Amino acid sequence: MPRKPILEPISTSKNSIFTPGSAVEISSKEPGFRGSFYLGSIVSSQASDSYLVEYKTLVEESPNGFQPLREVVRLAQLRPALPPDTKWVCTIGEEVDVYHDDGWWEATVTRDLGNGRFRVFFGDYKEEMEFAKESMRLHRKWVDGIWTPQLVENKEDEQQKMQIEMEINSTEETKEETLGFEKGTIIEVNSDEDGFQGAWFTATIVEPIGEDKFLVEYQNLRTDDDKEFLREEIDKIHIRPSPPETLRDGCFRLFEEVDAFYNDGWWVGVISKIDTNSRYFVYFKSTKEEMQFHHSELRPHQEWINGKWLVAFQALKF
Repeated sequence: MPRKPILEPISTSKNSIFTPGSAVEISSKEPGFRGSFYLGSIVSSQASDSYLVEYKTLVEESPNGFQPLREVVRLAQLRPALPPDTKWVCTIGEEVDVYHDDGWWEATVTRDLGNGRFRVFFGDYKEEMEFAKESMRLHRKWVDGIWTPQLVENKEDEQQKMQIEMEINSTEETKEETLGFEKGTIIEVNSDEDGFQGAWFTATIVEPIGEDKFLVEYQNLRTDDDKEFLREEIDKIHIRPSPPETLRDGCFRLFEEVDAFYNDGWWVGVISKIDTNSRYFVYFKSTKEEMQFHHSELRPHQEWINGKWLVAFQALKF
């Protein structure tokens, strides 16, 4: 299969729903890339119904190393990022999109191999390959501002999300003004230092210091001489409770926002590829890096906002 497209402008209409920051999928009419879409986001609008986009999975080389590819494309090459459909059941003969070589490629399901794996046929390229269901989705077209087949809101998923948030809030009713951090409380600490943004490190409260600070002892960070665990005075704005465990179906999905345990801390990233043997590739936007992790080294990403945990189920953030 081909890897990276060279996009060419094509004709389009004048109306657009896309604004800076919008998550989009970008198509190409270049030979060898027909039927593929690549994830990206809108950077800005340009003249004549054109947009500057930044790709999420395609990169280009610059004097500072590899950077996300930016390119001016036409409106007709864009569509919104397709939301995940967790209840979709894959069947033989169905038209699907398969995530392969950094993009979504149109194909047809030809065989159910069992254990969540399928054979698919790429009609434009006369190739047949094997994929896991997690790397597939139902093929949909964006026509006149409507998805076809139409997306149906999954009320069961929404109810499950509300139930989990209610359970989390009922068990984590720590008030923002007091935080409820006592000696021995397990918490997580973040930092504003360069190179550490987006990371949380597990620690234990040793004692409060005044109204706005705590002395903490890290569970994984050690002193320079490696004789004991590191202790620091931390402002309460850099402290949050240890996240609760969340209910899930046992696997992570493509583009799901997660925390990955790396360099003694939890770093926020996005599932970019699904490998075999419960291994995943995670993309870190802050460092523009992609790394591989085992399922046991990942957890669903959660945000501590206004004294409540908010769960990121299938976030598409760029």
